[in-house]
Amino acid sequence: MTDRRAARRTRADGEESRRRILDAAVAVAGDRGYDGTSIALVSAECGLPASSIYWHFKDKDELIAAVIERSFATWLSAIDFPEPGAPRERVIELARAVATALLGAPEFLRLGLMLTLERRPREPSARTVFLRSRDTAHRRFADLVREIADGADENTVQLLTTYAIAGADGLFIAREIGGDSVDLIQLFELHATAVFGLARQLGVLPGA
Repeated sequence: MTDRRAARRTRADGEESRRRILDAAVAVAGDRGYDGTSIALVSAECGLPASSIYWHFKDKDELIAAVIERSFATWLSAIDFPEPGAPRERVIELARAVATALLGAPEFLRLGLMLTLERRPREPSARTVFLRSRDTAHRRFADLVREIADGADENTVQLLTTYAIAGADGLFIAREIGGDSVDLIQLFELHATAVFGLARQLGVLPGA
């Protein structure tokens, strides 16, 4: 029993250390970006020695990849995809949920956009993790578009999904620039209304 208790305590300590390291990496990367982040700075931020960080992560790239992965999982789990109902209300409800979740877990998008826009001779694995997360989000939203715009051809589904996500990226950047003066939830609701109108123009939705 004592050995099992000690093993559980060791595991709990390890999980707590990992959480502290990831939280510190979020703080450092948020201020300095991917290139400006280092193991030494993360160590100073979390108060754990560099050796502890290297025990959990082989290098900075793997650490940032883990930050993106955790943030995306938190964001996705916070979204309640709307139940069947009036299409317009469902779209706006989803937009509101996405924005609210993004305010709570913005790191994956903030860091991911940085990595995506910066081209390097050797792409970091953190960028690959972000793009994989984006694929997951794209598939989820495309499924919802197929459901709401029943009968839409696949090209239209992909067009609407890509447009909606690209617009959301722009609104997020506006929030990053403007800070708390930018109401992200209100902007997402407006964006959802615009996407719904576009879908009607494309002939895949009935009138409001």
